[in-house]
Amino acid sequence: MARPDVREAAEHPLEPTAAGRADLEAVSHRIRHHIVDMCATPEGGHLGGSMSAADILAVLYFSVLRVDPARPHHPDRDIFLLSKGHAAIALYATLAERGFLPVAELGGFGTRRGRLMGHPVTAVPGVELPTGSLGHGLSLGIGFAMAARWAGSRRRTFVLLGDGELQEGSCWEAVMAGAGHGVDNLVAIVDRNGLQLAGETDQVCPAGPPAERWRAFGWEVREVDGHDHAAVSDALARTPWVPGRPSVVIAHTVKGRGLPFLAGKPAGHYVTLSEENRQRAHRILDIGARRGGRA
Repeated sequence: MARPDVREAAEHPLEPTAAGRADLEAVSHRIRHHIVDMCATPEGGHLGGSMSAADILAVLYFSVLRVDPARPHHPDRDIFLLSKGHAAIALYATLAERGFLPVAELGGFGTRRGRLMGHPVTAVPGVELPTGSLGHGLSLGIGFAMAARWAGSRRRTFVLLGDGELQEGSCWEAVMAGAGHGVDNLVAIVDRNGLQLAGETDQVCPAGPPAERWRAFGWEVREVDGHDHAAVSDALARTPWVPGRPSVVIAHTVKGRGLPFLAGKPAGHYVTLSEENRQRAHRILDIGARRGGRA
């Protein structure tokens, strides 16, 4: 008799949703509104890196990942790891929009009555592992990907990293291992917003263009506008680009995207918004949406 998990995979295969451009724009818009609201709680939040990742997460959960909120532990589900775990509020907002948890629960972020903490926790449906200690996510992703390959599963693993996070040496050990083992069911995505808490990433720790470094280690690399849903979706939907080689998407983004008074500024890294600024942010996001998302 087949194990229950194997039977479920065979009888109930997963496929990604087929969200169109308008759908993704609407989802991203709602995700950003949720992020603003969570940054207006007493806990505050990592607004900048969450806003920069919002479009990537919308594309992943609404047009790429094979997941099902009703069956969050399906054995053949795709795995997503938010290695830049400080952007947890963006992930929570996306999971809520995708149906993994009630949207109303986002209001409990950072409170004792809620389960939504400052970094992802597995108490939240859809969160695979607690993350946030930077430099660990890609190694964990390689483990998931290799396990899937050995099990004969069609599962894919996606890992979202920050560009500041790439200053961690452990990232490059994982990059080397991923290529060395030919883990082509693994996709890394770098949120290349160019900023970290202390300033510009290229000034804090100059290391040259990330695409060249990944290529030097044997990865297949694509660079896209991380706010262009069609470009991100097209890049992620067609992996692996070369069988036997892992893939990485360098997604060029703007930290604090959507809020000009914080976008591209280190001050937007972590904020606690006043009620006045919360309302101001919502107005600006709505104006940007009416202009086609170009705030």
